[in-house]
Amino acid sequence: MFEFLGEITDSMRFKKIIEHGAKTAISNNKVLEKEIKKWIDSPQRKLMHLGEAYYIGEQEILKRKREMIGEDGKLVEVEHLPNNQIVDNQYAKLVDQKVNYLLAKPLTFETQNDVYLEQLNLIFNAKFHRTFRNLGEDSLNGGIAWLYIYYEERGQLAFKRFPPYEILPFWKDADHSELEFAVRFYPVSAYEGDKEVIIHKVEKYTAEGIENFVWQNNSLIPDVEKEKTSYITTTDENDETLSLNWERIPLIAFKYNNKEIPLIKRVKSLQDGINIMLSDFENNMQEDARNTILVLENYDGQNLREFRRNLAELGVIKVRGFEGARGDVRALTITVNADNYKALLSLFKKAMIENGRGYDAKDERMSNNPNQMNIQSMYSDIDLDANGIETEYQASFEDLLWFVNVHLVNHQEGDFEGEQVNVIFNRDILINESEAIKNAVDSMPILPMESIIAQHPWTKNPQLEMERKEKERLREQQEYDDYRNNFPNQLVGGKTDGQK
Repeated sequence: MFEFLGEITDSMRFKKIIEHGAKTAISNNKVLEKEIKKWIDSPQRKLMHLGEAYYIGEQEILKRKREMIGEDGKLVEVEHLPNNQIVDNQYAKLVDQKVNYLLAKPLTFETQNDVYLEQLNLIFNAKFHRTFRNLGEDSLNGGIAWLYIYYEERGQLAFKRFPPYEILPFWKDADHSELEFAVRFYPVSAYEGDKEVIIHKVEKYTAEGIENFVWQNNSLIPDVEKEKTSYITTTDENDETLSLNWERIPLIAFKYNNKEIPLIKRVKSLQDGINIMLSDFENNMQEDARNTILVLENYDGQNLREFRRNLAELGVIKVRGFEGARGDVRALTITVNADNYKALLSLFKKAMIENGRGYDAKDERMSNNPNQMNIQSMYSDIDLDANGIETEYQASFEDLLWFVNVHLVNHQEGDFEGEQVNVIFNRDILINESEAIKNAVDSMPILPMESIIAQHPWTKNPQLEMERKEKERLREQQEYDDYRNNFPNQLVGGKTDGQK
């Protein structure tokens, strides 16, 4: 008998089906096939693809057509009108703002154990920082990002990103905090003779290792090349190959928010509005006498199709009067008011910044020499969003550090389980340096030097700066001692040696 507390999720229902109804591996796979098929075309996965597409500039405006009402009352495409498709990618700017604000600077780790700190800095190096920054980009575009922990060929602990739309997770709980297992669905290129084909691979990640399949005709076919593999392969003292697994699934989710909602869902309509405004403005500016609506009076010439072609090719037409009536041709145009487009465009961009919770670097509050209060006011929205992201990431880092600690134990670098670690996200915020330095100096009688150095705007590595400060103090002390030894009767600090 199984008891489920709270909401029954799809993954919990699937788990129940497998545990109660599936008697063999074949029946398990049949249920899994249905879940994969349903997920491939799911709105959630399509939104993940959409977020990435909008980030690289593949936006809806590029599919836009100029249309008119046809004879049957339905819209038909009009090919001779200007059809500009301008992409002003404010969405990509918003994603980059958030990612660089929170993740552009390397993470800082604080722990009382210096040996542990040294190991953490070796593992979470510049290469990891690059991967982690890109992981933040995945998180915003897809609502959730995935980090895979593995060992590379040289035996070094390594980290790899999996795109959000490749991973189908099955969670143990309604809060999506612990994985039961996960499926990776991804394409690879192959050749059948001299013809290139796309094959979809499926990997099922469980606590027992990885099961490998090929997705063919909506079915899971065991991969003959590697049907089942382990997470870790190593050799023992007799050079025999050992296959080992982690106690947990080495996939860690980094969520943009607890609902796993991508940023594109908040701002898509606003981004589309910006593109439409710019495209319509250029369309209207290009609709001159050669391609706009023309009014003909007493025109004597070829049919209207030939008239349009000659006008486009030659740029001139010939008209004449008839029975006292004057011949003429006029363009039926609407005056384009650029101020209207400018006002609407400004409203769209402002709304996008507010709904996407970014900041406007050209804000009026930043003119002249802004004080720190004005700067903080400008950053208030992105700060709120960054606080939520950091809360999710901190929880994910706890899971990540479990794997790091196990790795360090297995490689005899030390047992650091239970060691307290603070993961500090160094936000890339604009500050008034003069004001910050003055506040640091004024705090010297109250705060220890280490705290002041950590908050100084010129500090990049507080620990390194403390070491430099200590070396400077020792050098000055040595110079002072040398002076006293060489000149014992000279003034020292305003007094002769021995004077009280």
